Amino acid sequence: MDDRIIEFVRGMRAAGVRVSMAESADAMRAVEVLGVHDKDLFRQSLRTTLVKESDDFAVFEELFPLYFSAGGPPMQNALEDLSEDEQEMLQAALQALSGRLQALMDWLTSGDGPTREELEQLAERAGVQWAHNQQEGAWVTRRMLQQMGMTHLEDQLRELMERLAEMGMSREAIEKLMGIVEANREALAEQVAESVGRQIAEQRAHRPDDLFGSDLMHKPFEALSQEEANLLRKEVQRLVTQLRSRAALRRKRGKEGRFDSKGTIRANQRYGGVPMELKFKRKKLKPSLVLICDISRSMLSVAEFMLRLTYELQDQVAKTRSFGFYSDMEEISLVLSGNRAVEAVDGVMESFYGRAPQHYATDLGHSLATLYDNWLDSINNRTTVVILGDGRNNFNDPRLDLIKDMQKRARRLIWFNPEAPRQWGEGDSDMPLYAPLCDQVYMVRNLAQLSSAVDKLIAGA
Repeated sequence: MDDRIIEFVRGMRAAGVRVSMAESADAMRAVEVLGVHDKDLFRQSLRTTLVKESDDFAVFEELFPLYFSAGGPPMQNALEDLSEDEQEMLQAALQALSGRLQALMDWLTSGDGPTREELEQLAERAGVQWAHNQQEGAWVTRRMLQQMGMTHLEDQLRELMERLAEMGMSREAIEKLMGIVEANREALAEQVAESVGRQIAEQRAHRPDDLFGSDLMHKPFEALSQEEANLLRKEVQRLVTQLRSRAALRRKRGKEGRFDSKGTIRANQRYGGVPMELKFKRKKLKPSLVLICDISRSMLSVAEFMLRLTYELQDQVAKTRSFGFYSDMEEISLVLSGNRAVEAVDGVMESFYGRAPQHYATDLGHSLATLYDNWLDSINNRTTVVILGDGRNNFNDPRLDLIKDMQKRARRLIWFNPEAPRQWGEGDSDMPLYAPLCDQVYMVRNLAQLSSAVDKLIAGA
């Protein structure tokens, strides 16, 4: 049980829940005292010791049955309620049916069901290794049920009923048998879904390079309803926890540094070349950022989540200066500082949209010129410049000369774009002209892609 609790804690952490070593030890001690026989008491002991934030209860409730259930609802043995003669009829009828669904029919009538190993093998053939969330897990579950033969089960059951009636089994016995088979069918589907969910959670816990949250993270920003957007705003804090943990781990590794062969050779010349002193290259892991953010209507939802992540992760960068634009550029660093995340982002939006409607025309070229006139000192060879925008200029001058110069001045020039590359160049898009001038371009169509791009940005990847 200790191993299972450790796996559960790992799964909670992978889902963005902060669980310390001390809290894990508290959970172990609670289970040791209270035991595991009372399932509800066991669940409450883990929930009390491991969960600190109310927003994390949903993650706990989702993962607990995946790690600690008995594998889904039990199946019934249809043979128990049949007489010896009826059991022989059923066995003979099953043998006469097509062998393609033999395993499925045996599971549904005997009540034994597939073993855990068989379910895992079926899941692997269905592609569970490529699933990253429970939404994709539902697709894997459907494929597994199809592989078992569920789509052809109705025809098989009708044929079975006809054979049993021909053999002389009573109508009452056949109906009772079919009722048990139908109940087993539903139980098997639940067992399959639970098995897939558990495998996805375990895979997620063993993939430390990935960021995880709710399935909504993979839904495009422009397709979010207001309710879904509100749920994702709560998700940001969990993502920030993961990003901070990963940044702290990188800094810990960065203190040790990578082996510097040239430095070691130079330092040990006085020892006749014998490597008495080892030298390491230490990497600065906190970047200095300049964020240039498109606040136009088409970019509003993406910009909001970018600003939320940037605000929450200010302690992970050495220095940040933030600018927003649509018709012209404005510095928003002061608006973002000194407030809570919600107030800061709302303040930025109000500063742009609390004005006359004639300002709603995106012009990145003109905005870049304003940046160069007023804030060029913010960009130097230690700065990573991040442009968040779709590269659409309303057919205005894109000012590629300024982008080229900015790329030369800065340490790196990164572009976050919510549009897929196939949309670049359509209409007023200048992205095919901007992209070759950047060190890296990331597609940030949803929160999963945006948080992953921000993680790479902080890591300096």
